[in-house]
Amino acid sequence: MKLSDYAKSIGITYRTAWNHFRAGNIPGAYQLPTGTIIVPDSIHESAKEHQVAIYARVSSSQNRSNLDSQAERLKDYCAARGYRVVSVIKEVGSGVNDQRPKFQKLLADKSISLIVVEHRDRVTRFGFHYLKTLLENEGRRIEVINEEEGNKEELMQDLSAIITSFVARYYGQRRAKRKTEAIIKELRDDNGDAG
Repeated sequence: MKLSDYAKSIGITYRTAWNHFRAGNIPGAYQLPTGTIIVPDSIHESAKEHQVAIYARVSSSQNRSNLDSQAERLKDYCAARGYRVVSVIKEVGSGVNDQRPKFQKLLADKSISLIVVEHRDRVTRFGFHYLKTLLENEGRRIEVINEEEGNKEELMQDLSAIITSFVARYYGQRRAKRKTEAIIKELRDDNGDAG
């Protein structure tokens, strides 16, 4: 199909499609000697089959402006690949937090066959390969655009969150231990009174 038809079919302008072609972002596309750019139908057909969701995340509300630009970059990428995006999810939360409601809802939605993220740490700081494997076993997948590491500021925020979490759990365990000892003492005292 011609580049102009391809652009119309995925909802982008011809100029955007041309820029993606020049950047090499449309696999298999080529230019005829006449100047006409041809996009293989297989690219377009395989893109139609996927229900694609974009997931953008930042660690704190101070980075909210980056959230919108991250989502726009993901939309451009998906348009260049010919993906049919059905959902754009934006979330503010730490990459070490496994209680992000929007991401959990996205993972539970079996109609989404492909989740596109900018960096793997947008999904999670730890255990990315576990999530990837589980999704692949369901016939779904995560596509990471840029395998480079994310920014250092967010990494430091996540490190701080990890330390805070472990400190809270440690002191919570000490309190829990004292509570358990008190319950055992009460049970012993109750048994001693009864006997």
